[in-house]
Amino acid sequence: MIGLISATAAGASARDRLATAWPGRTRVYDGPVRQAAERAFAECEQLVCFLATGATVRLLAPLLADKTTDPGVVCVDEAGRYAVSLLGGHGGGANSLAAEVASVLAATPVITTATDATGVPGLDTLGLPVEGAPAAVTRALLDGTPVTLRADAVWPLPPLPPNVTGGGAPDTVTPDTVAPGGATILLTDRVVPLGPTDAVLRPPSLVVGVGAAKGVSGDEVYDVVRDALRDAGLSVLSVAELATVDAKADEPGIVEAAGRFGVPVRTYPAGVLAGIAVPNPSDAPLAAVGTPSVAEAAALAAGRGGELLVQKRKSSPEGRPAMATCAVVRRPPRGRLAVVGLGPGARDLLTPRATAELRRASVLVGLDQYVDQIRDLLRPGTRVVESGLGHEEERARTAVAEAQAGHAVALIGSGDAGVYAMASPALAEAADDIEVVGVPGVTAALAAAAILGAPLGHDHVSISLSDLHTPWEVIERRVRAAAEADIVVTFYNPRSRGRDWQLPKALALLAEHRTATTPVGVVRNASRPDGTSHLTTLARLDPATVDMMTVVTVGNTATREIAGRMVTPRGYRWQSEGAR
Repeated sequence: MIGLISATAAGASARDRLATAWPGRTRVYDGPVRQAAERAFAECEQLVCFLATGATVRLLAPLLADKTTDPGVVCVDEAGRYAVSLLGGHGGGANSLAAEVASVLAATPVITTATDATGVPGLDTLGLPVEGAPAAVTRALLDGTPVTLRADAVWPLPPLPPNVTGGGAPDTVTPDTVAPGGATILLTDRVVPLGPTDAVLRPPSLVVGVGAAKGVSGDEVYDVVRDALRDAGLSVLSVAELATVDAKADEPGIVEAAGRFGVPVRTYPAGVLAGIAVPNPSDAPLAAVGTPSVAEAAALAAGRGGELLVQKRKSSPEGRPAMATCAVVRRPPRGRLAVVGLGPGARDLLTPRATAELRRASVLVGLDQYVDQIRDLLRPGTRVVESGLGHEEERARTAVAEAQAGHAVALIGSGDAGVYAMASPALAEAADDIEVVGVPGVTAALAAAAILGAPLGHDHVSISLSDLHTPWEVIERRVRAAAEADIVVTFYNPRSRGRDWQLPKALALLAEHRTATTPVGVVRNASRPDGTSHLTTLARLDPATVDMMTVVTVGNTATREIAGRMVTPRGYRWQSEGAR
């Protein structure tokens, strides 16, 4: 919950605008401002104070306890000009909240966190638990002094600046191999000694299989897991999930223990677990739930082929038989492939999600001219793999291979990456050993339609006229079907120097079912500074004015030119009645 605090009428006006925009997310705290601040600080995860920063600091200073638990605080001036991230920029989410508040109030976000200002990712922003001295390591990152990265495996981290060395290949981290001196980032699930300039990131690499008798307590499950990890020299912060058999999905003790570890419970059918070879099968679980192993089998099932680090271990309560067992598997990391659509070219049509993925990627793969469009958005240290036209399959394979090596990869394409772009060849290469994220973008067809008016107001289809990958006979059959169905058609790749007859042929096919005066919109470089557009008709369109940077939209029999705009009626009854 976000607490909203104000002291004046002007502040209350901006406060109410935010409360209206975010129903359910916010709570207004009225009354004397000091008491309101104290209540909000105790009850909310974040605060937005419509007060001067000095006043806010004086109000909240006596309440501060720990940066890991204090709420994030954003301060907005009474004129609503600035949204200042004041406290808890990373841990409390105040930096992102300031950006959100600024978006609603048309204000300017003010972020003073050093890592955000310089584009260097803070260790506490990587989505992994961090221990040790993250502030000291972050200072070294910012100062450009040498920082060593040592990792058990390659995990999909965002790019780190050039002063970070190591981490390109697995480097088993043990207490004996942690070298003193210099700032060091360790990426490991092992418990290791840390120096004053060391920080350890805990990857989600451990899966704990749990077996339990009915009625087991949460304490017993928690204790057996904790003790097993401790004795194996493993960190509880690297536990990703507990795994068990379907029959135990709602066992209160297992659910409670998972909650204490802050992880979900994954379950498997007994038949699946029974088919997994384990070192310590038993007749007891076979009789109880239908599988000779729960803890070991469930850990191996969730471990994606990983190593069984801790074989089945029983709990050890005093004075009675054990009611819980556990086993631990270290599963291999999965790289991450984000297939990102950049939109039609204008920066303001690049989505915030796409921007976030570009900044998250440690490896960027793309067509050279598309890389140039967004190069300024990349974090320092991003490795760029770019190539020219005609190398699409090579780029797809490279992106998948980099993700399979454990990296965070962004594969970029114009428009929407799933529309005549890179998603299709990349996903055809990808297996289930990597995480794949699709980031939609504004397509050329949609950007062109917005310029033309409303040509896609009813059923429509996009057809590429390039016969490099699709036989012309297939393209012609699709154009003819769209013509017969009276569907608005947007042509991609309509004409090039080596392909100058396909567009006239396609227009002739449409002309068999549409009048010569059917509106046609022609848009080149939609949304870009050198973009052009014009309306014409099916009979008057000159194919020579069209090239590969052009989108051609042909209306259906209902499409009209109205006030210089291309409009395809939706067919609303009230419009039809009004026309009569």
